[in-house]
Amino acid sequence: MILSVIIVNYNVKYFLEQCLCSVQKAIEQLETPLSTDPVAEVIVVDNHSADGSPEYLQTRFSRVRFIFNPENLGYGRANNLGLKHASGRYILFLNPDTILAEDSLVKCLGFLESHPGSGAMGVRMIDGHGEFLRESMRGFPSPWVAFCKMSGLTTLFPRSRWFARYYLGHLDPGMEHSVDVLSGAFMMIKKEALDKTGGFDERFFMYAEDIDLSERIRQAGFRNYYYPGTSIIHFKGESTRKDAGYVRQFYKAMIQFMHKHGSGGSRFMMICMEMGIRLSSGMSALFHGSRRDTNTQDAKQIKSWITGDEQSIREIKSVLAISQRSCVEKKEDATEIIFCEGPGFSFGEIIVSLQKNNASSYRIHGLGSTSMVGSDSKKFPGEAFGW
Repeated sequence: MILSVIIVNYNVKYFLEQCLCSVQKAIEQLETPLSTDPVAEVIVVDNHSADGSPEYLQTRFSRVRFIFNPENLGYGRANNLGLKHASGRYILFLNPDTILAEDSLVKCLGFLESHPGSGAMGVRMIDGHGEFLRESMRGFPSPWVAFCKMSGLTTLFPRSRWFARYYLGHLDPGMEHSVDVLSGAFMMIKKEALDKTGGFDERFFMYAEDIDLSERIRQAGFRNYYYPGTSIIHFKGESTRKDAGYVRQFYKAMIQFMHKHGSGGSRFMMICMEMGIRLSSGMSALFHGSRRDTNTQDAKQIKSWITGDEQSIREIKSVLAISQRSCVEKKEDATEIIFCEGPGFSFGEIIVSLQKNNASSYRIHGLGSTSMVGSDSKKFPGEAFGW
């Protein structure tokens, strides 16, 4: 087996449906007429979802192996459970709120195979509005780097080598780079590197575990690479909705990470960082805005312009008639754009189109699925609509 794709799901069945649709298309690019055995496998580990994910997804994706946990094990433990069942020479840890281009897996595997010293790689990620996600490549969060981020220096000097090290703002995101930290949203790793490092540190329930694994891969003598040769969509934050509890969990993980890897900073700096992180945690929890739900919006106010594959468009139009959305003929009159994937319009073309349009809201629908996902605002995580 060449590749094992491991996805941890928690209450995001519609996002995972679109993700799996894109993963299946990307796996098809790996298969050849001479292939007699599977070249890739997909393992979904469900962390005791309460949204009907098991019933909804199992019948739709018969080639996917599902593991259903009786409790929420956390991100790291769930991924490690999937890793125990994986047989690929390469492992892709992938978030459920992502959409791949059809060429993503082919290009990434080719990149790793052509870089003997590599251990892991990430790709260029964009959000639901086509904006580049700076966490696609990051520096090691030493006390000084973390201080710059927490104090606002990174925002004031976004391209500085010294003040913007957290997001490596001085590096060109259009070029490949050897980097310190990769995002767990898309982290492709050679199995030989994982054999030396082990999987995720299960002491991290959620957050910072990708930073920790990236650092251990480097310590084992491998390189982490950022590769911009393919782009994916990551509906940032959807798989971990940022209520006050998750905000606290994030900063708890960062403090935990600092204590594990923070030997390079003074004790005084560590104390200052802890105080700053705790203060930021409290402010985030206090001022975090409420999240809108697509299914509760007044559909009559939504004007949809639909483009893409003709068969997929017909699927959407039949649903929109029921939802009372109105379809418009001109893109300029629309409040949302719906991209429909199918033989006539690929996920890769959707990713390119997303970066060229300028609408307030976007949706993506994969042919044959019974949902669409997208983003209503840059201030909010992804939105889902199912039927």
